[in-house]
Amino acid sequence: MSGVIGHSLYAVLALKASEARGNPVAAILRRNHASYVAGAYLGCDIQTLPAAVGLRTGMESGYAKLPAGVKEIKGEPVRQWKLELDGEARTPGEIHSLFYGRAHLILGWPPAQRDRVVPVDHLPDYFAAVVDDAVGLFEPGERKLAYLFGWICHAVGDAMIKSVIPGADLKLLNGTYTPENRPIQDLVSFHEIGREELGLDWRALLSDACATPVEDVQPHYMRCASRRGRLGELFPDAWEPGKERLLRHVMAKNRGHLKVWLRKVFRDLELKKSGKDWECRPELSRRAGGLTYREMVEAAEKAGFRKALWRIAERIADAFDETVERSESLSGQRAGRTDDWQEITGRWMKK
Repeated sequence: MSGVIGHSLYAVLALKASEARGNPVAAILRRNHASYVAGAYLGCDIQTLPAAVGLRTGMESGYAKLPAGVKEIKGEPVRQWKLELDGEARTPGEIHSLFYGRAHLILGWPPAQRDRVVPVDHLPDYFAAVVDDAVGLFEPGERKLAYLFGWICHAVGDAMIKSVIPGADLKLLNGTYTPENRPIQDLVSFHEIGREELGLDWRALLSDACATPVEDVQPHYMRCASRRGRLGELFPDAWEPGKERLLRHVMAKNRGHLKVWLRKVFRDLELKKSGKDWECRPELSRRAGGLTYREMVEAAEKAGFRKALWRIAERIADAFDETVERSESLSGQRAGRTDDWQEITGRWMKK
């Protein structure tokens, strides 16, 4: 399923948790909310690229990998999409192998680069170094900081939902993060929690994120630029500035294709009224082991899905606190607190 729904929801909840704690960066994230949400998805998932291109129209579609054997979509012959640059053509899979681990830090590295994994207990040092470099080495302004904390949100949230960092404690149909569970997580996050409970306007939220510019600090935190700053001192290995030009083209394409991909995401997540209840698309029901939408909601409730989201948001808020504490440019600042997260905690953790 989408990925973008889950990571955006983590970001929304983590911000509420940080505001409740009085973390000073929370006000920056609220003022630059679109960049924060953009960082929470595109700050890591650089494989947000087309899967196919039509041979007649040149229209791009799909997400990353064209399924084996697919040669036609909606009556038009297609081929695997490739990014062409400087005489080379790379598939999304090849781009994924080059960059995915560099953004996620503790997961996603190719087997030959597992020695580059950043240990969990070193993540706050890595994050704080990037934040201080963003303040000291790049153009002034808050937007890049909001994007960075969105990236932190994704790196931590992804590691939790994929059980690399323990604590989510979610057991749905057959585990925590499986192909069968993802439709349930997306549908419940989008409708029951996002729209109904939190009042999210998903289209506005994600359209605003798509409109944000490429941030110059991203090649730095992915170590695809010249080694410098605190990050270069604390983490001197794996810098490859020769990849920066390619990465910048990938990041620009990420934003353009996310707009296209979201049309399918929203279409797939639509519900239709059936009597007194709602139905999801049949293909999502099939992926979720044949469950109806109402059964998916019940399964998520039984598994404690909201509690798992609460734990993920709290762990991300911990990472925000640890980053601020270690940051020379942010530590010592103070901010007011809000009560919104306490209200959510009271509702979700009693169930």
